[in-house]
Amino acid sequence: MRFMITALFALGASPALAATGPFVSLQNTNFVVLVAFLIFVGILVYYQVPGKVAALLDTRAVSIKSDLDEARALREEAQSLLASYERKHKEVQEQADRIVAAAKEEANTAAAVAKDDIAKSITRRLAAAEEQIASAQAAAVKDVRDQAIMVAVSVAKDVMAQQMDAKSAGALIDDAIITVGEKLH
Repeated sequence: MRFMITALFALGASPALAATGPFVSLQNTNFVVLVAFLIFVGILVYYQVPGKVAALLDTRAVSIKSDLDEARALREEAQSLLASYERKHKEVQEQADRIVAAAKEEANTAAAVAKDDIAKSITRRLAAAEEQIASAQAAAVKDVRDQAIMVAVSVAKDVMAQQMDAKSAGALIDDAIITVGEKLH
């Protein structure tokens, strides 16, 4: 009904009404166009085209609204998933940081233990080397003493052999017998 009133006002403001001559005539093209337009509008109203167009537009509006609601719900779901993944990423990053810190601490501890073990091993090896050196030194001193004794005995033997005559040899033997006798009793 509003459409008809709007159409009448539109026709009332048309330049066809300002034209000279009879308006209602088949010779007047403005009149013929007006009649054709009114018949067209009447056919549209008779077949209820404006109602059907309105129903189609309403259906389309409902469809668009449901699509927008679905898109909004999907957006909210995507945002919640993004927030969830960001939380998980943050938790995993924190866990990785803790693992790295623990690994560094374990490495430092292992390095300190290894350093202590190496120091103890070096101390043991130095002690063993010093013992070997002392033993070798004692053996060398003993060998030198033995050699010195052997040389001294040999020299004393040679000296005694050169200075010894039968009379002094007998006196030495007698002194040795007396000394042995005193020590045994």
